[in-house]
Amino acid sequence: MVAFDATEALTPCREGRGYGAILFDRQRLRQAEPTLFSPAHWGDKARPVGEGGRGGAWFVDAPFGHCVLRNYLRGGVAAKFSRDRYLWQGPDRTRSFAEFRLMRKLIAHKLPVPQPLAAFYMRDGVRYRAAILMERLEDVRSLADRAQVVGRGAPWEEAGRLIARFHRAGLDHADLNAHNILFDANGRGWLIDFDRGVLRIPATRWRERNLKRLLRSLLKLRGERSREDVEKDYARLRRAYDLAWNRGV
Repeated sequence: MVAFDATEALTPCREGRGYGAILFDRQRLRQAEPTLFSPAHWGDKARPVGEGGRGGAWFVDAPFGHCVLRNYLRGGVAAKFSRDRYLWQGPDRTRSFAEFRLMRKLIAHKLPVPQPLAAFYMRDGVRYRAAILMERLEDVRSLADRAQVVGRGAPWEEAGRLIARFHRAGLDHADLNAHNILFDANGRGWLIDFDRGVLRIPATRWRERNLKRLLRSLLKLRGERSREDVEKDYARLRRAYDLAWNRGV
């Protein structure tokens, strides 16, 4: 059962034969409707996000601020059967509601993540589709971009310490890749994309799985850089991670 939060609001909604709900931050939005999650509704105020992911994300200039709208899309073999439908297992287990609440828990831990604004699902029978609307981080670049463009100038040590902070809080990130680690010009870092992430008791096995996933993504995105160069840079990140972890940071 999900704990009560007075700053959350929940409103039901319908669309054709489907019915669903919107969970939103009442401190940021006065009300929420399904049109918030439609790129067509925003018109030229919505622009596709080009980097990372499977598509299905837009930058939105909304009256309540600059946002990112993301539809939940399947990848791999599952996408051949259903691109955006998931098996219904109850509202609290929808991808959107789970990620919205996880992000709010991370913020309560004073961890650097975007502010979630609203989460949506629409159910039709035994399946549902979902979307989430969150704050946009301004003037940031991903570790993937920094690694490809500036190589050894990328913030490897900062990235290692950042990941250690999240792991110390118990975050098992389901897709810790180089696109999901962001830095601004002042070196401040954030993690993004917490779909299927969970909070756990810190353990070596899942922490190592996260870090190995990150290394695979760095190798995949290395461009013309050699594998050896990427592994050397990752070693810098890992040393900083281990030092921060051992210090209990």
